[in-house]
Amino acid sequence: MKAKDVLGQTGEWVAADFLEDRGIRVIDSNWRCPQGEIDIVAVDGRELVIVEVKTRRSRRYGDPLEALTLAKLRRLRTLAVLWARAHGHVYGTIRIDAVGIIMDGAAPPHIDHLKGVA
Repeated sequence: MKAKDVLGQTGEWVAADFLEDRGIRVIDSNWRCPQGEIDIVAVDGRELVIVEVKTRRSRRYGDPLEALTLAKLRRLRTLAVLWARAHGHVYGTIRIDAVGIIMDGAAPPHIDHLKGVA
């Protein structure tokens, strides 16, 4: 596995633990379909939460959350509906969150969680 893939996978584990610690229940991860991939699927109360995780080793090339584009957010909204249909889940609302993580290996990860980015 490439180093960037290991970093991304580790970031998703860190994000899942972070969310669970805050009462957001993770129910699926790395779900794929022809239209794309969802990093984390969770439930927060009655909301279905789709979480995009961006992990970097530093801010040298900008904050991880700066990598979220409008096109990516639109795709996540589509993927959320596809996931819900595929799994027979019905929720009152769907929320798209983003988690940005800086993991330099020298300090504990720095985590930013933005709720409702799309």
